[in-house]
Amino acid sequence: MSAKAISEQTGKEFLYKYICTSAAVQNRFCYASVTPETDWDRLTQEHPWLRTERLVVKPDQLIKRRGKLGLVGINLDLQEVQEWLKSHLMSETSVGKAKGVLKNFLIEPFVPHIQEEEFYVCIYATREGDHVLFHHEGGVEVGDVDAKAQRLMIAVDDKLSEDQVKEQLLTHVPDDKKEVLASFIVGLFNLYEDLYFTYLEINPLVVTQDGVYILDMAAKIDATADYICKAKWGDVEFPPPFGREAYPEEAYIADLDAKSGASLKLTLLNPRGRIWTMVAGGGASVVYSDTICDLGGVDELANYGEYSGAPSEQQTYDYAKTILSLMTREKHPQGKVLIIGGSIANFTNVAATFKGIVRAIKDYLGPLKEHEVTIFVRRGGPNYQEGLRVMGEVGKTTGIPIHVFGTETHMTAIVGMALGHRPIPNQPPMDAHTANFLLNTSNSAKTPAATRTASFSEARTSNDATPAKKSKAGLPAAKATTLFRKHTKAIVWGMQTRAVQGMLDFDYVCSRDEPSVAAMVYPFTGDHKQKFYWGHKEILLPVYKNMADAMKKHSEVDVLISFASLRSAFDIIPPNTHTTALFSAINKILPFKRHTQIHLILFSTSQVGGIKPGCFKIGNTGGMLDNILASKLYRPGSVAYVSRSGGMSNELNNIISRTTDGVYEGVAIGGDRYPGSTFMDHVLRYQDTPGIKMIVVLGEIGGTEEYKICHGIREGRITKPVVCWCIGTCATMFASEVQFGHAGACANQASETAIAKNQALRDAGAYVPKSFDELGDVIRTVYDELVANGTIIPAQEVPPPTVPMDYSWARELGLIRKPASFMTSICDERGQELIYAGMPITEVFKEEMGLGGVLGLLWFQRRLPRYACQFIEMCLMVTADHGPAVSGAHNTIVCARAGKDLISSLTSGLLTIGDRFGGALDAAAKQFSKAFDSGMLPMEFVNKMKKDGKLIMGIGHRVKSINNPDMRVQILKDFVKQHFPSTQLLDYALDVEKITTSKKPNLILNVDGFIGVAFVDLLRTCGGFTRDEADEFVEIGALNGIFVLGRSMGFIGHYLDQKRLKQGLYRHPWDDISYVLPEHMSM
Repeated sequence: MSAKAISEQTGKEFLYKYICTSAAVQNRFCYASVTPETDWDRLTQEHPWLRTERLVVKPDQLIKRRGKLGLVGINLDLQEVQEWLKSHLMSETSVGKAKGVLKNFLIEPFVPHIQEEEFYVCIYATREGDHVLFHHEGGVEVGDVDAKAQRLMIAVDDKLSEDQVKEQLLTHVPDDKKEVLASFIVGLFNLYEDLYFTYLEINPLVVTQDGVYILDMAAKIDATADYICKAKWGDVEFPPPFGREAYPEEAYIADLDAKSGASLKLTLLNPRGRIWTMVAGGGASVVYSDTICDLGGVDELANYGEYSGAPSEQQTYDYAKTILSLMTREKHPQGKVLIIGGSIANFTNVAATFKGIVRAIKDYLGPLKEHEVTIFVRRGGPNYQEGLRVMGEVGKTTGIPIHVFGTETHMTAIVGMALGHRPIPNQPPMDAHTANFLLNTSNSAKTPAATRTASFSEARTSNDATPAKKSKAGLPAAKATTLFRKHTKAIVWGMQTRAVQGMLDFDYVCSRDEPSVAAMVYPFTGDHKQKFYWGHKEILLPVYKNMADAMKKHSEVDVLISFASLRSAFDIIPPNTHTTALFSAINKILPFKRHTQIHLILFSTSQVGGIKPGCFKIGNTGGMLDNILASKLYRPGSVAYVSRSGGMSNELNNIISRTTDGVYEGVAIGGDRYPGSTFMDHVLRYQDTPGIKMIVVLGEIGGTEEYKICHGIREGRITKPVVCWCIGTCATMFASEVQFGHAGACANQASETAIAKNQALRDAGAYVPKSFDELGDVIRTVYDELVANGTIIPAQEVPPPTVPMDYSWARELGLIRKPASFMTSICDERGQELIYAGMPITEVFKEEMGLGGVLGLLWFQRRLPRYACQFIEMCLMVTADHGPAVSGAHNTIVCARAGKDLISSLTSGLLTIGDRFGGALDAAAKQFSKAFDSGMLPMEFVNKMKKDGKLIMGIGHRVKSINNPDMRVQILKDFVKQHFPSTQLLDYALDVEKITTSKKPNLILNVDGFIGVAFVDLLRTCGGFTRDEADEFVEIGALNGIFVLGRSMGFIGHYLDQKRLKQGLYRHPWDDISYVLPEHMSM
């Protein structure tokens, strides 16, 4: 779920359109919006009631308690409203910490009423269901409604009845208003559910003898339900929080995000600030913002944003150039810093994304130097060493100060360097473990013997579920202590071959006996087998079209890993499914109501992960195999963690492997507001698992789940050491509300802030660092204490089995090379945009190059002059068709009438093209060029051809003659003579024509011959080719391509014509066939 606030006008529009109630809702659609650009004459024409009614005017910019702030004009006429707006419209005002300009106002009819007619109603979503709050006293002085209001919780899928409302909510309401209110509240609740609201508050709700009036309203909707509610919502605008302007760059990035499978976010906090960030990952982006604010940079922090989900090079370039454009608009006396950070990626190719950033840096080289920008880079993940190398090279070659660090450096250490709080190492140590795939030197392809499957610090235990230490009663026991075992089997929904191969490689280095993936499901193909590697050996995994078949044939499976999009995640589970214990929707956040309807089998949503070293991992969790080896995830350690962020889980793997004996189990529950499982679910499992000696929790702003951990520690249910840190401490330092990368990372009340939760955990007895920067130090301290007191006994490290590197990845890392099977120099479709001979397709259209220009790029790799493009197009036009009698058209027609398809019929016609039909362009060009270049006179050329007994190609026509000229040739001749710089070969051919026509009038230069010789003139004189290049194009048959391309249009026309005329099978008539049989046969 992603709860986003909407304007009061939008909320009321939804209510007036779609509420279904017997209560008379008054003043439907009676509201008018006013901005600085409003034309009052037009406004009053569209809303004539403005001239006759008493009015209320108020800002509509997500401002709370407008009445108490004096921002509501009440009981005014139109002139008084205009006067009131003169002092308020475009004025700057402060609301709490936020300072902003009042730009949007709402005018509505004034509703006369008494205090007793005001009520308060609010509906909001929680994990358990929807809460309805009602208070019989509404208005500005309503006070603490949480303490005062009557409350009713409606569980997911339950319905609200009028009787429930009367009995539990309307106990203090006069009897004459109960029916109206009960009907309205039920209708409001149904509207709330149908349109996927997450919060809906009306205060006051006025009920008079005339009906129900909605005076003030605040609402949020679940933005992820857009695909469900689009027809009713329309194009919803989500206004920024008050105090923060809506910038066009934010809208641009939001548009990129909407068009991409990746995640791209940008929020401008202070465009004049000197500290800019470009962070990969939703969780990491919050951590970097926290650290900047902790180190005193809150007033200089310019932006919040993130890019994640494997964006392409072009998408990263577009994102980076937007950041660089913004930060190089105003100079800062101290210069500026750009922090390009991120955790250790699971599957994003770091080098590929860095290429986009490098392109942007090169494009903004001048402005970056002018604004004295220093860049700090820290990143890890697939191919990160190459990415860091490229970034470092840019710094050396451009002179821009770029400081580059990898996984050997703590994730947020670069923030301290950038802000001057810690020194910058001259030569930072580098971990050289990219491509550190150990190659097996033995000839055996068998799975190596098991190395280590129990905890790294203790002997193997026969029963994982036995409690390690008896804890006090008072909190529920964990449902199961072990999610994954050595024999866990999974079905993977989606053709995610890279993720599945990663799981199999992990299985292999963990010395599993067999792969953890039993089957895959992909609904867009039939049942088949898919090839994967198991160590050195190739194996086949079944792929099924539907889930039911897969589950029926693989009853041993207890895990489902789904890569389904949010649109289909809800529908992939067959009804009455009981065998699947785990569901992991890795790609997208589900709308809340869809989410909660499957929560019984739902483990996690939204970019999640889970790993149990030595046993099983979900999808891309843990990253590439080199990171698995570096973080020692092939065998269990003593530390278990649970995190919100999937990206940050890899960082925890890195931190824990460097400070302890390693990870026993790790889970990322996802950044949704209500993830499928909670922190406490996993903490209790960890508490009851003997092999786990300490627990790490990485929480975040938003929600209250961390308080359950506090309660568990106080009550004695949790006795193992818990190291906990909640990210998002920067949120309370910002003047306006910021929606971080995770949908759930937003505090709706003070207790949900990261600072409050960190303090509560500290008070409860958890180990809480002062900042994320110190998290690793605290983990090390707790671990060392456990080793010192004998709780953990480190065991000897055992090397993992060896796995060869995939060929494709080795090539991408530049470790091997192989000659390509094909070479091409005319087109490249791999990037964001199609490129013809170096020219992007958008440029082709922008410059109106036409078909001739495209042909020039693809055939000749040149941008030809305009006249040359026009000539090519004219050639295509005049060669397009020459009637149905010619052999090519005849064949096409016969084939079409035999019922063949378009391709077969076209091919039949094209196969007739040769020296006798249509293939004379090349031959004519070669003959005339050779004669002309050798210095032969036209008469000598004619006599030589006659002496050799050869026809002059391009000379002669069945019908046309010197007295009945071919108009096609005449049109081309006029154009060529007018536009070509030189026509030497054409003039030579025309002299030959004079000689041949003097002997016979139909021996004219025909259209094939004309195009052939004119094209040679074009290639030789347009300035784009050397003489050798021009001759080569003639030699390799480029000119015949003109006839083939042009005549294809005519052949297709004949095919369509025969189909349209519904012509039957063609049979040649007997009387048009001369039957000549041998004498002995006729006798």
